Amino acid sequence: MSDSQTNNIERHPLRPFLPPNARLLMLGSFPPPRKRWCMDFFYPNRTNMMWEIFGEVFFGDSRRLVDATNKTFRQADIEALLRERGIAIYDTATAVRRLSGNASDKDLQIVEKTDIPQLLSQIPLCHDLVCTGQKSFSVLTEDYGVPVPAMGASNEFSIPIPPLSMGGAQRAEGSIKSSTRTLRLWRMPSSSRAFPMKLEEKASYYRRLMQAVGII
Repeated sequence: MSDSQTNNIERHPLRPFLPPNARLLMLGSFPPPRKRWCMDFFYPNRTNMMWEIFGEVFFGDSRRLVDATNKTFRQADIEALLRERGIAIYDTATAVRRLSGNASDKDLQIVEKTDIPQLLSQIPLCHDLVCTGQKSFSVLTEDYGVPVPAMGASNEFSIPIPPLSMGGAQRAEGSIKSSTRTLRLWRMPSSSRAFPMKLEEKASYYRRLMQAVGII
């Protein structure tokens, strides 16, 4: 790889958000360019509808998590909600190369995939994953052979999950073993405003997902 190619690689700027009580892991593709951020958290683009969808689903008010005065989102409230409800968030790529200067998934080249089993090892109660875009689905499809489900539906699959790091005595006893976890992969409509669906309809999909997982 040339120096110019190496310099064009963009590494993920955020740490995985993994509440220990998480029962759902939301997986996007990769954050948009920094110039499009309005906060230092996931789905930071002010035009993205994700936190309006969450406001509608959990509070019946799409503006509940929006700070209109400062043209941003209420990050502290969002994080508190996710911790309370047990929702983890990260992306399926930890390093990418942007083939153009926009945030479109089709212009992202994945350089390094996220270690999904390692994420899941940190949230033992999680048995449900959700993706919203083809780029994020591509990792699960390529690595684990999971077919992309119909909108609002899920497909079941199983993968080995490594154990969390243990003490030296346990390692010496040979007690560290991988375990197989059965998961459901859900498909939800994109939260991008470019996706042709009204906010209320997108929220209805997410509401049914949260009910199916037992979050509401």
